[in-house]
Parts: sequence; C-alpha cells; structure tokens
Amino acid sequence: QVQLVDSGGGLVQAGGSLRLSCVASGRTFSSYAMGWFRQVPGKERECVAAISRTGGSTYYADSAKGRFTISRDSAKNTVYLQMNSLKPEDTAVYYCAARPTTALTYGYYSQPNQYNYWGQGTQVTVSS
Repeated sequence: QVQLVDSGGGLVQAGGSLRLSCVASGRTFSSYAMGWFRQVPGKERECVAAISRTGGSTYYADSAKGRFTISRDSAKNTVYLQMNSLKPEDTAVYYCAARPTTALTYGYYSQPNQYNYWGQGTQVTVSS
C-alpha cells in the first residue's frame, strides 16, 4: 500500500506557472505507474498526464499538450506536474494517483478506475 501527499497548488494569473508535487510513502515507488487528474464540480475526474513506472512512457490530454510536463524522481519518491501557460479553464482540484504494476509493465494509464491510490488533492485556481 502507498500513501500519496499532493502539494503545490495555489492561485496564479493566466499565463503563469505552477509545479505540483506528489510524494509517495513506501519503498516501492518505482513499481507504480502514476497519473495526475483534475476535477471541477459537476464534472468527471479527467486525466491530464500519466507516466509509466520507468518514466519511459508518458500521456498528456490534448488540453495539456505543450503546456504541462509530468516527471518522476525515484530517489525522492515524487512525481511532478509542471504546468506552464496556465489558463482559467485549468482551474480545478488536482489529484495524483498510483497504480501498482509488475516488472513486465511499461505503459501508462489514463482512466481513473485504473488507479488504486489517490492523493488528497490540491486546488489550482487560475485568474483571468
């Protein structure tokens, strides 16, 4: 089992940047595929970016391509989401998620029901 702690959200003007961090407990971080999701009231949780357990494969939602970068640091048990050129429509609660994988798995996962563990969420608000 792993516990996830999200941080890094805040209030930023349109065009600004934020870096979200998600620290995972435990010694098996490298065996987890990770994802960043966001949710606004009344809408389904959507994946903005995902990364394989090795970091070799990544996924970005169309809305995130060219602006967001997901990365992971196994030495720090941390996954990051660098968000640049933020827009008001990026306003949401952002969650990191973890899915245990095997050594034979190299892919990413982009659906909420594919993840077993979730962070508590961090609010991102982008003002116009």
